Amino acid sequence: MTTSLEAAQQIVEKFSMYVTAQPREFRGEITLELDRHKINEVCLFARDTLKFDFLVDISGVDNLNTPLEVKGRFELVYELYSYSHRIHLRLKVRIPEEKPLVSTVSDIWKTADWHEREVYDMLGIKFDQHPDLRRILMWDGYPYYPLRKDFPLAGKTTDLPEVAFSKPAPLEGGPFVTEPGHDLVHEREPRAKTFEEVKE
Repeated sequence: MTTSLEAAQQIVEKFSMYVTAQPREFRGEITLELDRHKINEVCLFARDTLKFDFLVDISGVDNLNTPLEVKGRFELVYELYSYSHRIHLRLKVRIPEEKPLVSTVSDIWKTADWHEREVYDMLGIKFDQHPDLRRILMWDGYPYYPLRKDFPLAGKTTDLPEVAFSKPAPLEGGPFVTEPGHDLVHEREPRAKTFEEVKE
């Protein structure tokens, strides 16, 4: 039976020029980083040759203001599973902020359809050749991407006649605090208020 590491090594052998980081293991899971321009070809190989017959998920990551941003502000993470070998493999690609575009894999796994639409809706990453790339959570015409790190936690005011009317959600006095302009990532992330902050 093929292991996750052996599957990753087969990808490395066939697509060596497009592997941007060697397979790495963390808590028993294998991750392989690739050039975004070859993701469709690699995924087709993973399905047909390595028997990864199920695409579990596609998720997006915004690396704004972190060292990872040097290689591309966004990451796409593909979670693959093989029922034949009972193994899991994670593929990652970097996406630049200037042109957030990558090929769809919905022609390989139908489950990619809605996963890609959600990534597009929340982060603004577009999928070339997607059969129906439109928003899936927000309404058509919504001008922002809510999971980007520069999107304020309180939200943004929306005034679109006959579509939606909203005001930013009040955060003052709520259970969480954040420092959106802080240099350190862990300081920018929402956190529960301390006892002293609650008393104030």
